[in-house]
Amino acid sequence: MSEAEDLLTTPAEWDLPPERHRHFKDVLMQQIDQDQRQDLSSVRPPVRTPVRPPARCRFARPAVLVPLVSAALAGALLVTLSVDGRAPATGTTPSATAAGASVTLNRIATAAMASDAIRVRDDQFVYVRTLERSNTGDFSGPVRLGALHTEEHWTAQDPGPLRVTGWLRSSGKDAIMPDQLIPVESTDPVRAGLHHPTYRWLASLPTDPDDLLRRLHKEVRPVEGESRDQAVFSLIGDLIGGTVMPPANAAAFYRAAARLPGVREIPDAVDATGRHGIAITLDDTGFATRDEWIFDKETLALLGSRDYVTDPDRGITKETLFGTSAVMETAVVDAKGEVPARAASR
Repeated sequence: MSEAEDLLTTPAEWDLPPERHRHFKDVLMQQIDQDQRQDLSSVRPPVRTPVRPPARCRFARPAVLVPLVSAALAGALLVTLSVDGRAPATGTTPSATAAGASVTLNRIATAAMASDAIRVRDDQFVYVRTLERSNTGDFSGPVRLGALHTEEHWTAQDPGPLRVTGWLRSSGKDAIMPDQLIPVESTDPVRAGLHHPTYRWLASLPTDPDDLLRRLHKEVRPVEGESRDQAVFSLIGDLIGGTVMPPANAAAFYRAAARLPGVREIPDAVDATGRHGIAITLDDTGFATRDEWIFDKETLALLGSRDYVTDPDRGITKETLFGTSAVMETAVVDAKGEVPARAASR
């Protein structure tokens, strides 16, 4: 069994770090290319968390499949990138203090608390549409960002147990298996919870940020080389980018993130469509990666994400943009594959 085929039967783990998920995506893309050249048609997409997260960017991880892996066509790409995927100098160097990040996250929490609540039934789906650019280069070589493309995700709200927890569809150049509605599957049925975060389950979580942080620290499962704080940061990023939750719970997640050591603020960051915002980031020293959550500077609404990597073994000796996304639409729909009317989205 090839590594790509083995991925198809892997449980939908969504607490892996972004670099691991993008490795899986790279392997799958290479396998698909090989199989297409050999006129084979048996390859199915990987299951997951969770991406981009995903791009993946983070928001492409399977749980929110969000990956948020994690998103083309809203206009010309405005963000400037070099051929090897290295980001422009502006906004790539974290400069704000942890205190600044804490203040900003608490402002974002206040804005989230003031937002309108969205009711979600157990028989519905959370729909997220993102625009993304992700690595199309060989995993053993330099990063090559692909074209901006669309990713749509439908997350089932049925508490389960379910084997298929959602569906995804990609479209545009460099999309994987374009225009096909693909199930997000687990080898074993899963109930609502960490591996299947439904609205009802999210609403059951503590809204006190200290209590929530204790629970997240207890339940996340860091992989080797990943800190528990980093696993929690990645988990929160998946949830805020790929789910719908009550305002009080959203505010609690942001306030919990503000308590993580090492969280920093970046004054200017750019999402996949060129929108400028303020970013929150945490360095993952174990995997030499860094995720950014990007928020509008005025409304404090989530705009998207960026992912960076440093990997001397692959010839990436400087921090390099590995993926970028923009959240374009989040809504609640009644069936998989259904696209919401613009008036119903937020």
